[in-house]
Amino acid sequence: MSADYKLYHGNCLEILQQLSPNSFDMIFVDPPYLLSNYGKSCKNGKLVSIKKGSWDEGNGIEKDFEFHKSWLALCQPLLKENGTIWVSGTYHSIHACGLAMMQLGYHILNEIAWFKPNASPNLSCKYFTASHETLIWARKNKKAKHYFNYDAMKNGMFPQDFIKKPNLQMRSVWAINLTPPVEKKCGYHPTQKPLALLERVIQASTHEGDTILDPFMGSGTTGVAAQKLGRNFIGIDNNKEYVALTEKRIKELNRPNPQPELF
Repeated sequence: MSADYKLYHGNCLEILQQLSPNSFDMIFVDPPYLLSNYGKSCKNGKLVSIKKGSWDEGNGIEKDFEFHKSWLALCQPLLKENGTIWVSGTYHSIHACGLAMMQLGYHILNEIAWFKPNASPNLSCKYFTASHETLIWARKNKKAKHYFNYDAMKNGMFPQDFIKKPNLQMRSVWAINLTPPVEKKCGYHPTQKPLALLERVIQASTHEGDTILDPFMGSGTTGVAAQKLGRNFIGIDNNKEYVALTEKRIKELNRPNPQPELF
C-alpha cells in the first residue's frame, strides 16, 4: 500500500499550531535531550565531546521543563481519540517529559526500556555503562481509547531480540542494537534511531494507512519506517540538512529496484 509523506522545515512549536486537531493516529517524539552543554562520551572507542549542536543545549531545569511541556501541550490535541504518543529519552530528558505528560493529563500506558546490547563502553570507569533509553507510551487522556496490536507483538518474528521469546507476550524491555552503518549511508545524524526500534513502535500501535507525526524528526527514521510499513508521515525539523537527509532516505526507500541487465 502506497503512503504519503510531507516534511516541514522550521520550528515545531510554530508548525504544530498550524496542523489540524484530531488528525494523527500516532506521534513519535525523540526530543532534544538538552545535554550538549557539558560532558564527554565514547565514539568509536574514543573519548569525544558530547556536544551535538546548539539545538541540544539546555537552558536550566525550569526552562528545559517548560520547553518539553510546551511541545507536549501542542501535540495532545493533534492526536485522534484513539491515537497514542511515544516519547523517547534518557535520564537527561525523560523524567521531565513524564512529569509534563502527567500534568497535562496524558494517560501513560507503558514505560519501555530499550536495551542496547552493543552500547559504547564508559571510558571514565566512574559510572555504570549507559546501555538503555526509555520510551513512554501514552494516550491523550484517561478516557480515550488506544490500539495495541497484541498478536503482532506476541507472535511476530524478532530474531535479533534475545529477550523476546517466540509466541510469548512481549515484555517492556526490548533488546535492539544501535543503528547499523547501512542505515547511515545517506548521511549523518548524531542521535539516529535504528529502524528496528521504530518499526516495532509503529507495528504495535498503528494500522496500515494510519498517519504518523514526528515533530523532531532528525534523520527521519520514523518517516522511513512509516513509509516502509504503509503509513502516512508528517515530519518537522528546524535543521535544513536533516530535512534533506530525511527526504533522501525516504526517496531511497521508495526508489523502484532496478531491473537486472540482460546479456
